[in-house]
Amino acid sequence: MYIHTLARTGGLWESLDVLGGPADGPVAFGGDLGPQSLLAAYRRGLYPFPAGTAEQRIVNELIYEPDVDAGLVKVLPGSDEPFAIAWCSPDPRPVIRVEQARFQRSLRQQLRNRTDWTTTADACFEEVVRRCRAGRAEHWLTDDLVRGLCVLHRSGHAHSVEVWDGDELIGGTFGVRVGSVFSADSQFTVRSGAGKAAVADLTRRFAEAGGRAVDVQRDGEHVRLLGARPIPRARYLGLLASRHDGRPLATERLPARRLAA
Repeated sequence: MYIHTLARTGGLWESLDVLGGPADGPVAFGGDLGPQSLLAAYRRGLYPFPAGTAEQRIVNELIYEPDVDAGLVKVLPGSDEPFAIAWCSPDPRPVIRVEQARFQRSLRQQLRNRTDWTTTADACFEEVVRRCRAGRAEHWLTDDLVRGLCVLHRSGHAHSVEVWDGDELIGGTFGVRVGSVFSADSQFTVRSGAGKAAVADLTRRFAEAGGRAVDVQRDGEHVRLLGARPIPRARYLGLLASRHDGRPLATERLPARRLAA
């Protein structure tokens, strides 16, 4: 069991065949959630989905052990619990091209009427992450993952966007930037439309910073309404390979109604 591991070298992530991995489900298991591992994984088109409980780890093992033994899914070395962390790279991948972002009419109308709503970036990263995991049935935002993401934020690789009603935080989103691609991990909403406004604001700020695409990781009607479209994994990995880093994300407080224009 677990014989299909990767060599422990500095090129551990580079040796993982993401392009040839399963289209659905994990491409790999194991490893750790330290900031270096997280950044290396995002650069290879992977995002983590840790098991929040022992029961979830057992379920992962029961479901995916045959694929691991067949060599379809790899196991990263150095993990005491190989099925505790899944690394995913869906094919196709839902992506919002910044020039194709669009906001449904109802959201634009709502934002025109919300004169007290404003947005910021990187104002309270950890708070946004913790709000995103509050009340979720699947606790994939584990303490280890939150710690790793917060280190990436302090080093300038992870960012958040916040939506405010006066001084109240009512919505937000966060993720990791890799050159011209922003991989958005999650969002939360306290007031109707605030989560969508956060993604819309992120897309606008990222476009103004020279970004090309916002990866929303998981497809669905709610992200299709914001302009997300599935692209092949190979094309997504090509976007990540771009050396264009663009400019820093603007962080100032701005009126949310500007998004309705």
